[in-house]
Amino acid sequence: MSSAATRPAGPDDLWSVDEHLEDVLSTVRPLEPIELQLLDAQGCVLVEDVTVPVSLPPFDNSSMDGYAVRVADVAGAGEEFPAVLEVVGDVAAGAADLVRVGPGQAARIMTGAPLPPGAEAVVPVEWTDGGIGEGPVSGMRARSLAPEGAEGQVHVYRPAEARAHVRAKGSDVKAGDLALAAGTVLGPPQIALLAAIGRGTVRVRPRPRVVVLSTGSELVQPGEQLATGQIYDSNSFALTAAARDAGAIAYRVGAVADDAETLRSTIEDQLIRADLLVTTGGVSVGAYDVVKEALSYAGDADEAGSGVEFRKLAMQPGKPQGFGSIGPDHTPLLALPGNPVSSYVSFELFVRPAIRTLMGLEDVHRPRARATLKADRALRSPKGRRQFLRGAYADGEVTPVGGSGSHLIAALAHADALIVLPEDVESAEPGTEVEVVLLG
Repeated sequence: MSSAATRPAGPDDLWSVDEHLEDVLSTVRPLEPIELQLLDAQGCVLVEDVTVPVSLPPFDNSSMDGYAVRVADVAGAGEEFPAVLEVVGDVAAGAADLVRVGPGQAARIMTGAPLPPGAEAVVPVEWTDGGIGEGPVSGMRARSLAPEGAEGQVHVYRPAEARAHVRAKGSDVKAGDLALAAGTVLGPPQIALLAAIGRGTVRVRPRPRVVVLSTGSELVQPGEQLATGQIYDSNSFALTAAARDAGAIAYRVGAVADDAETLRSTIEDQLIRADLLVTTGGVSVGAYDVVKEALSYAGDADEAGSGVEFRKLAMQPGKPQGFGSIGPDHTPLLALPGNPVSSYVSFELFVRPAIRTLMGLEDVHRPRARATLKADRALRSPKGRRQFLRGAYADGEVTPVGGSGSHLIAALAHADALIVLPEDVESAEPGTEVEVVLLG
């Protein structure tokens, strides 16, 4: 735990949002780099610059199906007086032994095939009669009305400039160029580039493994029948999806009943596959706040500093929070409140930045913007609390969605931003400028 977490904290002491976030981010450290195969590295962050070992493309090649020619031989060619060239062979993609194109000659060539020696340009097959040589190249159709005696010849009806329809060696990247910089997140285009320059593996920080547990004897899995007093477990699904959206490999654990020993045992079983643990529910002051009972800092701390501390934050929703580390590897654990909106807002503010820090990213926060408040009435906020309200953001304006209740999950589903009302703001009138956290 960081020094911030050991400050005096009475039962009524409030941490600010920034203090709690600073404590989390000062404790969580990026994961150690490993070497991974390309597809296994998708979504990971590079830890070293990657330079290009060989130019791409590695040779001059054709960008069209057509004929490789010398510029002088097709100069002045037209429909009435086409250039008539001898076809000396075919050049297919992947060809190693290339025919030489001399004066008055042409070679059939496929897209991607190397430009043969002597040739200076490529004329597309559409500019010709298709030729009548031996073995037409795939994709080209010879015309049956070629002039008599045109065996092994092609008629070219348009001139071509030097290097026309030729992809130059190194026109994409040159040997020695920087292909990807350290800190790059590897998506499909980056994976493609690495493969194209011949890299089979790459050194990255792995995607963090996040285990999500929800607590509550009242929770039932979706698809099962509800009994009186029961509700469906939505938090674990929301937080697991949010963790994956943040870049993690996330595992969802079915709801744990309100029993401290069961929760302890479940968490211990999950430590083997967790770089970060997230719980939801059981962190406030009720009689059945199982997470506090199972993991409270005073009861679980060891001489090395492991343990989870529960605290109150000056925010709404999400006042009760827990943070610390558990197990032999001091795996970080964030304990979030159980109300759906409270848990999701807490995830966005604290867990997502922790995941992004584990990944080794520099920018770990959601983007923020200023927006004009578009509302029918003023928004109210309790004094001394930072309030986060759901909103819909578009074109520099934000409209509140739903009320301030922390159980209103339907409103959350239609929001793409959080409206932030600072601790010193008790009212925000329509038309005023507010800060928004963009969730999209």
